[in-house]
Amino acid sequence: MSSVMTHAGTSRRRPTRRRRGAAAVLACALGLAAACGGGGGGSPASTAADPDAPVAAARPADFTGTVDEFYEVPDPLPEGAPGELIRVMPVSDDATTVTVRVMYHSRDARNRDRAVTGIVTYPTAAAPAGGWPVVAWAHGTTGLAAPCAPSRGGGPAPAFGVDGVRVATDYIGLGPVGERHPYLSGQSEAHSVIDAVRAARLLPEAGAGTRWVAVGHSQGGHAALFAHELGQAYAPELELLGTAALAPAAVFERRFGPADQVVPHMVGAMGLYGLAAENPDIAVEDYVSEEVAAVDQVVDEGCLGEIVDAFIRIPIEDFYDRSPFETEPALSVLRANDPGHAAVDAPLLLASGTADTWVVPARVQALFDQLCAAGQATELVAIDGADHNVTPAMSDRVCAWFADRLAGVDPTDSCSGGG
Repeated sequence: MSSVMTHAGTSRRRPTRRRRGAAAVLACALGLAAACGGGGGGSPASTAADPDAPVAAARPADFTGTVDEFYEVPDPLPEGAPGELIRVMPVSDDATTVTVRVMYHSRDARNRDRAVTGIVTYPTAAAPAGGWPVVAWAHGTTGLAAPCAPSRGGGPAPAFGVDGVRVATDYIGLGPVGERHPYLSGQSEAHSVIDAVRAARLLPEAGAGTRWVAVGHSQGGHAALFAHELGQAYAPELELLGTAALAPAAVFERRFGPADQVVPHMVGAMGLYGLAAENPDIAVEDYVSEEVAAVDQVVDEGCLGEIVDAFIRIPIEDFYDRSPFETEPALSVLRANDPGHAAVDAPLLLASGTADTWVVPARVQALFDQLCAAGQATELVAIDGADHNVTPAMSDRVCAWFADRLAGVDPTDSCSGGG
């Protein structure tokens, strides 16, 4: 694979091309809009200064270049604290909300300063005392290359019933031109999610407060779990009230019967290529077969649909010469990026569909058992007959769960027999 290195040390190929299917993937990733009312813009309320508002560089002027130019990271990247804004680009507005693209600073798993892109949607109404609560959306798998960033579509971030500010990160390495997303890197994903909340708080017009909730699906469930685990230590100025993880990728070392193909096959392969972007000890060619290497340019040139088309034709028994699930150093890296082994004070909602063949129910049950063993208060929900796209079926449940968290209602803990 011919490549050059970017400023952040990630692999860079020739300029990427938007290929067929990418638009549909992006629409699916950000267009989950959360039903259940609320989240529009709220009622006018008295504006109050937030004593916990962060102090940072002044808000940058609105970016006036093209959408493609927005995703070209300044070189050199100016120094900035996590969450500090680099660019802001107006996208749309209506009677109740404003949506902007943002580029902001974050930190990857190697503690390097990285530029991350995403979406912020905020109410036009005046913020209440203490600021609006924030809901952070972590999207599912779209790909590893720049054209696969959901924010390129420009849609608003989903609300999940939260009457406040909404943020949706693209994750580190997904969006900026010439970079590769470190897919399934728990720290990089979590920092991207948390720093999107910080970025929203540095938009004076957004009126974002310190209270926040997180929700993610599939890869985004993995990201939300890590944001949940790391949030208090990484961003002590913020108050995480709860996290909803829907059909999350997890428990990477185990396989749950012959029907469990997607996580060990597709997700594992994308994780290997993604984690290699920030782990110099991992050489992908040490693991994959020649058949995989012959088509792996799709990782940096296509999005999810193209990657699936290229990889799914290769039988799982012919995919690896050395399995990353069994061989070092990839095994240790995968273990380090497996969520569900730590507990924090904020409660967790874990959900899946009983007909999910991507993240099979037994995998979610195993994750639940891990969380309970760690002491994490977790409500487990199984939606009868739902497949991997469980978000629409769970939307009302998530909305109600977030409303309870914002209202201070005691959560249900299925680990102790509740729910």
